Amino acid sequence: MLVAGIDIGSITTEALLYDKDKGIVGYTILQTGADSKKTAEKALEKALALPGKGESDISYIVATGCGRKRATFAKEAVTEITCIARGVNFLFPEARTIIDIGGQDTKVIRVDEKGRVTEFEMNDKCAAGTGRFIEVMAKALSVDLDKIGEISLNHKKELTISSICTVFAESEVISLVSEGEELEDILYGIHRAIADRTMGLINRLGGVQEEVIMAGGVAKNIGVVRALEKVLNTHLKIYVEPQIIGALGASILALEKAS
Repeated sequence: MLVAGIDIGSITTEALLYDKDKGIVGYTILQTGADSKKTAEKALEKALALPGKGESDISYIVATGCGRKRATFAKEAVTEITCIARGVNFLFPEARTIIDIGGQDTKVIRVDEKGRVTEFEMNDKCAAGTGRFIEVMAKALSVDLDKIGEISLNHKKELTISSICTVFAESEVISLVSEGEELEDILYGIHRAIADRTMGLINRLGGVQEEVIMAGGVAKNIGVVRALEKVLNTHLKIYVEPQIIGALGASILALEKAS
């Protein structure tokens, strides 16, 4: 039995195929772009690069993410909170706290032993502390987005970025550059600001509850990961491809429906 999960986010779209007997058999990650429906269709097509398989072989498709309703070919649309929780529970059954930082929002989710959401907090009104925030800062500093995490690990000073607004934080960063502050120290300050903002969401849920899993594209930034581990005083567990967690959870729900 073959099922699929589609996660249409603001920045990227993930499609994942799950086989009842073989597990994950394929996935793809694409930039969402202006036409999320077309991107979702293309992502599914690319993920379905299996010998002798076609879309007609997929028993059930569940769509998630902010653009889930655009995936009209899916049989059901489920919120990303639910899908992330189910995906994490599948990979890390002992997880109780999930930190998911994506392109435009940050989510902190509390789950029980079955992966059911018990409560959550979400920063969805502003891009501060998200993937987009990091992209803006990298551009302002003329640094490769894929390298800023590693560079920040070499910091010698713990600079503070006090502004939580992306626009004001960018101005603050430019001021630090003009003051002669080192690049790695500035990048650390940016990552620490993200960690502090995330910690604020966690505190609304009553603090850290072990074990803690990080998902979303920002989990690939080692600078953010280390900054979070420092403020949380714990180790974060991260799947080898943290961006597909939502699509994985959607596929697991699809398998339950198909069964």
